Amino acid sequence: MPTLLVKNIHTLVTLDEQRREIRHGALFVVDHVIQQVGTTAELPDSADEVLDLGDRHLVLPGFVNTHHHFFQTLTRVTPAGQNGDLFQWLQAHYQIWAHLTGADLAIASQMAAVELLLSGCTTASDHHYIFPNDCTLDHQIEAVGATGLRFHASRGSMSVGESQGGLPPDRVVESEAAILKDSQRLIEQYHDAERYAMLRIVVAPCSPFSVSEALMRESAALARSYPGVRLHTHLAENRGDVEYSLASFGKRPGDYAEAVGWLGADVWHAHCVKLSDRAIAQFGQTGTGVAHCPCSNMRLASGIAPIRKMLTQHVPVGLGVDGAASNDASNLLHEARTAFLLARVRDEAASAMTAREVLEIATRGGARVLGRDDIGYLAPGMAADFIAINLDRPGYVGTQADPVAAVILCQTDAVDYSFINGRKVIENGQLLTLELPRLVEQTNAAAIALASRAIR
Repeated sequence: MPTLLVKNIHTLVTLDEQRREIRHGALFVVDHVIQQVGTTAELPDSADEVLDLGDRHLVLPGFVNTHHHFFQTLTRVTPAGQNGDLFQWLQAHYQIWAHLTGADLAIASQMAAVELLLSGCTTASDHHYIFPNDCTLDHQIEAVGATGLRFHASRGSMSVGESQGGLPPDRVVESEAAILKDSQRLIEQYHDAERYAMLRIVVAPCSPFSVSEALMRESAALARSYPGVRLHTHLAENRGDVEYSLASFGKRPGDYAEAVGWLGADVWHAHCVKLSDRAIAQFGQTGTGVAHCPCSNMRLASGIAPIRKMLTQHVPVGLGVDGAASNDASNLLHEARTAFLLARVRDEAASAMTAREVLEIATRGGARVLGRDDIGYLAPGMAADFIAINLDRPGYVGTQADPVAAVILCQTDAVDYSFINGRKVIENGQLLTLELPRLVEQTNAAAIALASRAIR
């Protein structure tokens, strides 16, 4: 089995059970699993591959992205959606997304995955919920696989169109029988429940305003009939979301989730900006997770999620960049910094969030939300998913007193190295798995073509 030694790390931020930060650190990896963690002096001095970081880099666990919509990379900054709230923004985009093809989904997914990789993400979950024309989740799975990203592919769905009181146009919804059948097919064809899995399937009806209560219940039953298949949806994203839930179901979002069986350690919800205190307590008691997406929530004027309340109630919380058309970025380093700053703004207290707490949310927190016990921190037996950031950059000048906090307090745009499952994916800031200039060109061409089809 191949071995890898990463040595002379300025500071190795393990985020292990002791939260050790090791000066002059080193990692020893066999195949795709970390075997030893310690100082350079303590670990072996040779391996099949040796990376000497020259005492100039921080090494951290790879970041985990818990909520995204990769396909939206093709519809960033859409003029009609720039100044609307969530529902207005969606209505401005549905007519464009109705023209999406399988090839569009593939190229957009690769571009989104690469943006995440460059910003330190090593595991991501994507919530794809629209399947017009020839689109299938298979297009996305194959495309993302080529990037090297560890991937949780969510089979989203919309079944309640505007004629039935839902938000999406009827032309982009599916029958519930077809949704459940395809979800089962994808689980049986692709889902890997084993430790260190590179691909898992998630069952993910889009939202309370686009699917029926019956589909929510049946989706939960389907997922729970297979090992390690989790459930994901949007919940309590803004005031309008709460008003819809009250008008349609007679329940606040947290009570609705409880009524349809969507609380539990196998469930996580995106946003939860307007989750009630009672629901937060229920989430904590049941281990129900939350994907915190601060940039999108600000962009759509949805509000600020009460993350400190959630953490105090022991709610599992991870970070999500959300869709590339509502952020409009896919940079997890920026998302982490924003989460840090916004928590302090919301509570008007510096104690609301620390830099290390945000690093933990971005790593261990995300791993817990996705149900992973093999990623999120660096220790023997964990997957070899880690990133390195060079401290010799202008934005880190003067940070010698605490370079770990600098990752969050200072502006960090990209990582210098990334390893996923023991495989080097980024080296000296350059992507190794795909030809990035060509990918950018192809993605721009697909975006132009999609927009053109939408206005015919």
